[in-house]
Amino acid sequence: MIWIDLRDRYGYTQLALERSQTSAELLKKVEALGKEWVIQIHGKVIQREAPNPKLPTGEIEVQVQSLSHISRSKLPPFLIEDETDGGEELRMNYRYLDLRRPRLQQHLQLRHQVVQAFRSYLDKCNFLEIETPMLIRSTPEGARDFLVPSRLQKGSAYALPQSPQLLKQLLMVSGMDRYYQLARCFRDEDLRSDRQPEFTQLDAEMSFLRQEDILSLFEEATRHVFQVVKGISLPTFQRISYEDCCEKYGTDKPDLRMDLALHPFKELVTGRGFDLFDHAEGVLGMVIPGGATYTRKQIQKLEDLLSSKFEDKKRLIWVRFKEDGPRSSVDKFYPPEVLRSWGERVKLNTGDLLILAGGDPPQTRHMFSFLRQHILEEKYPLLSKDFAPLWVLDFPLFYESEGRLQSTHHPFTRPREEDIKTLSNPKRLKSQAYDLVINGIEIGGGSLRIHEHDVQREVLKILGFSAQEQKKHFGFFLRALEYGAPPHGGIALGIDRLCALLGGQRFIKDFIAFPKNTAGKDLSLESPDQIPQKTWETYGLHRPPSRSPHAKL
Repeated sequence: MIWIDLRDRYGYTQLALERSQTSAELLKKVEALGKEWVIQIHGKVIQREAPNPKLPTGEIEVQVQSLSHISRSKLPPFLIEDETDGGEELRMNYRYLDLRRPRLQQHLQLRHQVVQAFRSYLDKCNFLEIETPMLIRSTPEGARDFLVPSRLQKGSAYALPQSPQLLKQLLMVSGMDRYYQLARCFRDEDLRSDRQPEFTQLDAEMSFLRQEDILSLFEEATRHVFQVVKGISLPTFQRISYEDCCEKYGTDKPDLRMDLALHPFKELVTGRGFDLFDHAEGVLGMVIPGGATYTRKQIQKLEDLLSSKFEDKKRLIWVRFKEDGPRSSVDKFYPPEVLRSWGERVKLNTGDLLILAGGDPPQTRHMFSFLRQHILEEKYPLLSKDFAPLWVLDFPLFYESEGRLQSTHHPFTRPREEDIKTLSNPKRLKSQAYDLVINGIEIGGGSLRIHEHDVQREVLKILGFSAQEQKKHFGFFLRALEYGAPPHGGIALGIDRLCALLGGQRFIKDFIAFPKNTAGKDLSLESPDQIPQKTWETYGLHRPPSRSPHAKL
């Protein structure tokens, strides 16, 4: 017998030939076959004698009656299998071969299912899918733009959209009260595992509604996607204020699959001669349920992990609560009755572990946030079906950076209604903004928008834009607000991040057909590419001098 594995997007199909019943011509074609050749066969589908339950087609095979060579293939530079022998850079160079691997094909199928599930849900909710331009003007509202020089207007350039923010608000002014699109967005930023220079977001905007309407609708839309794509029923979406998030978890995007909240301990631990706590500006504690089984070696590993992440060496004080009473690394300073009072403060159970650390409060919260995420990732594997969605609410409208105020989200975010009239004390203003966080990953965010012309001007003024600068950068938008803008708001959800979460993977590039590497290059397309001098001149530009790898910096 001769066996051939035939692979396509739908899986593997086993082909079978019996030598004694196969013509010499057909045998010659079969014996010439190489890996990754494209073929066409005719045959008879029959029941397998030895079924393979691991394959969708494992119950059948095809008796080959004729075979044609459609296209020959060179020997691939790596195995076209899920457990491949190709390194990442090699596979990125041959992305079209990498995408033949079943796992990556499944990832792109999942992405398709996510997009279709959103489309079907929003269509039922009377949304219109409207495309907005890719060539727009640059506005100083966020990250660095990708610019596209204009040949017809020499010296001028378009910008690729960081998001369709102002465009979708203009659609609300036009009367399109429910809009969405699968928007391509571009930001010239340094890359991370969850960020690419171009990405896709589900972008939506609605008119004549409250914040609660948006939260409810997109909570149900997210439930719909999880149910349709993975058969998962999401639990109740928790709601936590930005301030409470930072106080309790040290981050504005906490993973709540375990509580692991932070507790203030400064007043309970000082005055007993333990210098580390007595001289600390703040002391925080975190309970690890069932963590009393942690050995000293395991706790030392946590300290080493923190020291590798943060500049100074970190020391963790631990208290184990066992049936025979509490034991700690500082028994010399704190007797059992004091340790018990700590346990009562944070409602510890027998078998739990309490970890404490002292230092600058913001840095200590940041440290504990990193530590709690590490512990959660050890407990919950990536493919876990445990999901903890939440809305983070009441973000500050502004934050201070480099001596001036910046927008926490963007300059068009609406302040709370009680602050609209005065906008006094900008540092204390709260916004009507919200983020959707699932398992510590920011899936998306949005806000109600400013629809009053005078309020928008005042917010831009607070951000440091003079009247002339407002007219230069935002004149087209401010003019539109003078023609009757409805109350409106919206949201944008990151499709790449959501797909990675649903697929149980860390990297969004596995769910993008042709991603960029950490240097912003597409190795398979060999882009970006050098532009000839003549092309620069066509756009009225001068070619920048190339930097030799041997040039002095």
